[in-house]
Amino acid sequence: MAVALAVAVSMLLAPGASASKSLRLGIFDDGVVLYGEPDLVFPQLEKTGTQLLRVNLWWSGPGISVATRKPKRPADPNDAAYNWDTYDRTVRFSIVNGIQPVFSVLGTPPWANAAKGWNVAPTNARDLQDFAAAAQKRYSGSFVNADGVTLPRVSLWMAWNEPNNPVFLKPQYRRTGKTWAIQSGRDYAKMCNAVVQGIKSVQRSSKVACGATGPRGNNNPNSSRPSVSPIPFLRAMKAGGAKGFDAYAHHPYYGSPAETPSTKPPPGKRGQPPTAVTLGNINVLIAELDKLYGKRTRVWVTEYGYQTNPPDTIFGVTRSKQAAYLTQAVTVARANPRIDLFLWFLLRDEERLSGWQSGLVTFDGKRKPSFNAFQRAAASLAAP
Repeated sequence: MAVALAVAVSMLLAPGASASKSLRLGIFDDGVVLYGEPDLVFPQLEKTGTQLLRVNLWWSGPGISVATRKPKRPADPNDAAYNWDTYDRTVRFSIVNGIQPVFSVLGTPPWANAAKGWNVAPTNARDLQDFAAAAQKRYSGSFVNADGVTLPRVSLWMAWNEPNNPVFLKPQYRRTGKTWAIQSGRDYAKMCNAVVQGIKSVQRSSKVACGATGPRGNNNPNSSRPSVSPIPFLRAMKAGGAKGFDAYAHHPYYGSPAETPSTKPPPGKRGQPPTAVTLGNINVLIAELDKLYGKRTRVWVTEYGYQTNPPDTIFGVTRSKQAAYLTQAVTVARANPRIDLFLWFLLRDEERLSGWQSGLVTFDGKRKPSFNAFQRAAASLAAP
């Protein structure tokens, strides 16, 4: 089955096939990029042919925080409260290796929300806007750091990560009288606007994506872990006044090892939208975007991947299937005229089995068949 699928999608990617010319392919793997050895990681990324590299730019939180304390001049990247060293290094290595960074602004500092947690919205969205402006000033292409180095420009940005998931934004719901409101969508609308306004106040031509939604949600405020599925979240985000973004980002992961990239999840019950938006039914999301924001809004797939078995015996697929599904997924994305970029998660498997095993290489560095599949897909997209 995997061999036949690989042959079929290779025909779709052959020269002369009808396909989008704008799709760009990339990687998202903070584990190796921010915490690994850049002299080893970036040459490997370059060998994959990747064009884009997503990086979580932590305002504050469990990642490498930029805001070590409350700044006196929050929109000034030179404020003493800011430490950009890791991100300066990442941007410079990316550009040297021919890779364009995509920065995702994430994490609320304790001083910005009365220490409620990094995954709770800032009390005043202007604080987030100022940080986004400081980040774009630093990575405007003309900023000179303390070492006298002019830092490269970052022109692709995202606001937060999976705000429909309580791991990344809470609360998801708030009771209003006898009903429940999707609080995460309304909170996120202000956060989206803050990042958009902060970035574009410095570089109008930079592109900002909002959303970055996870693929599914239970839509049950009474559950032990309430979350919101993508379509209701998008509607709540619109109702909250989100506007001005260039693209809507989404993470259309599969739901079980039996699903291929083209498998459609079950429809919603009694006329409701489906609770899952995967690559197989991504046009459901696009149709909703058209209704709410018009057909000019672009779509970014900013996380996608298949885990492998071994080592994941529950959610993984064989390594040959992973390679075939990677090729098919890129083909599906390339055939969709609204999708501009597609980011695979991860480059290298995580060491812990409870983590993600969707890398192009194993944790000990052995290439999977998906490494070559990614190379071929990247070469096809780069071809004139």
